[in-house]
Amino acid sequence: MHKNIAVADIEIDEAIGGISVIDNISAKEHLPIGVVHPLHHSESIDRYALNQWWAGRSIPASRMGIEDALEKLGVYNSKLLLTKCLGLSLSDHYWIKPYGSDMTWEDVNFFDNDFSDDIGDVLFGTSDKNAGFDFLSPDNTSDGNLKKRWKIIDGKRCLLKSGSNPYSQQTFNEVIASKIMNRLGIDHVPYSVTWINDEPYSVCEDFVTKDTELISAWRVLQLRTKANHENEYLHYVNICRELGIDIVPSIDKMIVLDYIIANEDRHFNNFGLLRDANTLEWLGAAPIFDSGTSLWYDRLTSRIPINGVNCKPFKKTHGEQIKLVSSLEWFDASKLDGIEDEILEVFSEDKAAQYIDTERAKTIAAEVRNRIEAVESMAMSHIQSYDISSTEGDVEEDVAESYGMKME
Repeated sequence: MHKNIAVADIEIDEAIGGISVIDNISAKEHLPIGVVHPLHHSESIDRYALNQWWAGRSIPASRMGIEDALEKLGVYNSKLLLTKCLGLSLSDHYWIKPYGSDMTWEDVNFFDNDFSDDIGDVLFGTSDKNAGFDFLSPDNTSDGNLKKRWKIIDGKRCLLKSGSNPYSQQTFNEVIASKIMNRLGIDHVPYSVTWINDEPYSVCEDFVTKDTELISAWRVLQLRTKANHENEYLHYVNICRELGIDIVPSIDKMIVLDYIIANEDRHFNNFGLLRDANTLEWLGAAPIFDSGTSLWYDRLTSRIPINGVNCKPFKKTHGEQIKLVSSLEWFDASKLDGIEDEILEVFSEDKAAQYIDTERAKTIAAEVRNRIEAVESMAMSHIQSYDISSTEGDVEEDVAESYGMKME
């Protein structure tokens, strides 16, 4: 189902959690993006692609603490959680309606209806239950490797996400990235920090509504095969242009932000487009979110910034990726005057100093200033002479970051 529109009849093998049969496609235009093979023009769905989409809705096996959570829930595979919540998500409007049921989207969607805290409590290790779990929760369809959960706070659907050892720095980095984007006027999702059992968690409100949905860049790239003359950057830019969206200004700002914060994990599943869920009209770039894997989050302080950092999604290094930026006329470095003080404030608020000591905070703030000055220098003499069609330095495999401290 897509809201109240029946899209296709499917059978799900609940032993493995996969889609075994696809039948009776009744609204092809409402199918999930990328599940019709780009080389096929028939009415058939690529079952492998649909299964990839379906599996992509489940909690990944790499999620922190997922094995213990599944054991407590009595489920051996996170894909088996999908049918228990009807496949409902807070990122889009797809769901599965049991055969013969008369339930409607209005009855079950998580945008309007309350949902259970049981799964989130288990994922966070705070549940005192051993049985009788209510599985109707958007936590069953949350992606990413860090510990996270959805919670209704003051009537708003909010996502709480942890950091990783040893600094839990991703939580604070989200706030710092928000402050930088706010100063530069970049459309973004605001973040704050909350504390649960003396552990920090980033908090953001869902930017998807009951009338819009997020289509990841990865899904957008599945709309057609990459042409021989296209690298990943041009593939994405050209598809967006074919959809009627000039994505370049938004991509420019994302690349500059990621340069300033040394983001290591801007993969194709944590940026994308917004679409009207009712009319299927493409609305433009989604606001920037999920910027925590940055600011040398897992490096020893003594190794900042000696070690290079990974870069995604288009190039392997930030130095190469920022060459893709078409214009820096919008960049005003003076808007970031004093940002170092705000960075130090974030790292010193509440209990943050337990995780980030003063030396580390000052080192990070100084390096952010260095990177701002580097962008300012580029802006003062910016003429795009770089060949954006070059595949030199392209990312070979776009996968999300796994979290382990880098000691070299």
